[in-house]
Amino acid sequence: MKFKLIFPIIALVIMTANAQDQNLPYYEIPDYPESYNACTVAARMIDGLGFRYYWATEGLTEKDLAYKPSESGRSTDETLDHLYGLSNFIVTTAMKKPVGAREENTMTYAEKRAATLRNFKTAADILRNSTDLSQFKIVISRGENMSEFPFWNNINGPIADAIWHCGQVVVLRRASGNPFNSKVSVFTGTVRN
Repeated sequence: MKFKLIFPIIALVIMTANAQDQNLPYYEIPDYPESYNACTVAARMIDGLGFRYYWATEGLTEKDLAYKPSESGRSTDETLDHLYGLSNFIVTTAMKKPVGAREENTMTYAEKRAATLRNFKTAADILRNSTDLSQFKIVISRGENMSEFPFWNNINGPIADAIWHCGQVVVLRRASGNPFNSKVSVFTGTVRN
């Protein structure tokens, strides 16, 4: 009798988790804009990053999160912390706010994943609805010291770094025995049936 009750409960939990995942941005990449400009291209780069992050982090287990290739390296979870920080940098600059000191992250894996995906989506949406990329300057605030950089530094800095670390998460999850979903097409931004 217990087994008859446990199976439906487990199935319901799995279906609920999958439904929640599909409500997060980047299960599939959004449609591309009809016109090209610097802002729509930058937005598409972040959309591609969001899609890769979604699938690199989908279904990670406690074993995956704890996996660390060496004592001096980052664990998968520590890499996700870094990606969350990069997503904060990207969205903060898209909102034209100064980037300050990082706040300590105490979120769970699911909370961190959702927040990171939403940061990428917010940044991409802001850029997609803009036409002048030069207005998105990076302002870094360190106490009373302020430094300003053009958006170019966002591309070769946090955006490229986040793409790099998404690939790292894919490698780490494969090494811990939980490979990337082979039905995901990063070329089309879709999931094959």
